[in-house]
Amino acid sequence: MIENLNTRIVVVLLSVLVSIVLVVPNFVDFSEDDWWLTKDKIVYGLDIQGGLHLVMGVDTDSAVREGTKRLSSSMQEYLKENGFKVSSIEVVNALSGEMKITAESASDFEKLKEEVQSQYERTLQVIDEDSQTMTVRYYESELRYRRGKIVEQAIETIRNRIDEFGVAEPSITAQGTDRILVQLPGIQDATRAKNLINKTARLEFMILHENYNPGELGQWIQEAEEKGGYKLGQGEMTYSKYVERVNADLKEKLPKDTVVYFEKNASAKNLEAGSVPYLLRTDTNLGGDELKDAYVTQDQYGSWQVAINFTPQGGRKFASLTEKNVGKRMAVVLDKVIKSAPNIREKIPNGRGVIEMGSGNSQNVLEESQLIATALRAGSLPASLEQLEERTVGPSLGADSIAKGKKAGLIGAVLVLIFMIFYYKVSGVIANIALTFNILILLAVLTSLGATLTLPGVAGIVLTLGMAVDANVIIFERIKEELAKGAGLTLAVKEGYARAFSAIFDANITTAAVCVVLMYFGTGPVRGFAVTLVIGIVASMFTAIFVTRTIYEFLIHRARMQKISI
Repeated sequence: MIENLNTRIVVVLLSVLVSIVLVVPNFVDFSEDDWWLTKDKIVYGLDIQGGLHLVMGVDTDSAVREGTKRLSSSMQEYLKENGFKVSSIEVVNALSGEMKITAESASDFEKLKEEVQSQYERTLQVIDEDSQTMTVRYYESELRYRRGKIVEQAIETIRNRIDEFGVAEPSITAQGTDRILVQLPGIQDATRAKNLINKTARLEFMILHENYNPGELGQWIQEAEEKGGYKLGQGEMTYSKYVERVNADLKEKLPKDTVVYFEKNASAKNLEAGSVPYLLRTDTNLGGDELKDAYVTQDQYGSWQVAINFTPQGGRKFASLTEKNVGKRMAVVLDKVIKSAPNIREKIPNGRGVIEMGSGNSQNVLEESQLIATALRAGSLPASLEQLEERTVGPSLGADSIAKGKKAGLIGAVLVLIFMIFYYKVSGVIANIALTFNILILLAVLTSLGATLTLPGVAGIVLTLGMAVDANVIIFERIKEELAKGAGLTLAVKEGYARAFSAIFDANITTAAVCVVLMYFGTGPVRGFAVTLVIGIVASMFTAIFVTRTIYEFLIHRARMQKISI
């Protein structure tokens, strides 16, 4: 028994020491030169320290359409490289992945069909066929997978960008099938954060179509605008909508596998004030997903530019693209805007290039360059985002809530302490010591886990104060029953704890199970409440059963107390 007591005392003292070490940084501001075992602090949520709340809609439809077009292009390239005689692959419905694959002759069709079914058996299903043509489209499971993957990639990209922006503990989660919730607690520059999140940063390298008349293309665009009654910048006609509308209106006039994008006129302030249309080929299949690095630099004249390095595979594609198109112009396209369209003088084998940012206010150009470089490093978004909701939470609201939470917690704690001392005397003091230690452990665990504390989390802490003494009440009543039967103090304490344990364990395990469900299915505030409550349950089990019994045994065996009021 004595050895067991020594072990108990050591465990309790170590627990107190570790908890104090972890909690101190929350109350003492250490400088970089100050020594302390850890300087981590409890992370406060959006509702406490303020910040930015955004709900973003993900344009999964456009991403699926583009993925279908890329699939058809890569499929045609693969089949031809492997000796299959395919006449054409026509995209019928890009949103469902419906494509018509035509063989050069009826005799080639069976081999072509067998290869397509073999290579794309989990992606495409054959829905119709004749002697020379087969129609395929995505399986429903594949379509769901693609849409889900687009949202997952968008979340990961946003998280990477926010990490580079330097926001601690961002909350970025999916809502439904095509929405993303972004919460950035403690954000200082909300405008720049929104710009960084919304930046699609979709980089493409596209060759200018060699046979088109710029004047004629401009005339076609003007006629389409007059006929459709729209113009870039008017009403809700954003650039992305404008590009989509122009290309839809000119579909019958444009050559196959081409698209019209625009470059800002050098003398114009923005695209709305002046833009230059280009006809680009869409079959180059080289984009920003092949990038390894991007950073801001200056050219020999001091103009800002974004230098880009490709991965080995991207470098080979870039070298092949430049080699095949020497003497032609290659457009560097970022989010469907042409940043530059230089001539390819020779093959570029090293996988390096630059995005020229143009002239203008040096500070503005630098900031835009840094924004683009950060977005490219983090990766391009797989689909464009639409801001559906925005809320900015001021820190004063959180500070007021924290003050009220502290006040409620303090009042609750004082009432519990007074009641326990009044009703259970010395045993009440022991319970109060355990309660104080319980809160210390709770704060220490929250700090060490880096868990985000929200207002519901504060409510969980306050609730823990009330629940923490339940176990002690059960134990004390059991001890009183044993004493009433005439048992000695040592035996009464031993039997009281033994008989109370099952009831305490059952009550806490059911509450903890509910908390686990809330953590798994809940989001944001609900999860914060569950986390603090489950930590409080574990801490109260330790303090109520282990710590209080250690104190009792110390008083009985070391302090030689023959009687303890209860």
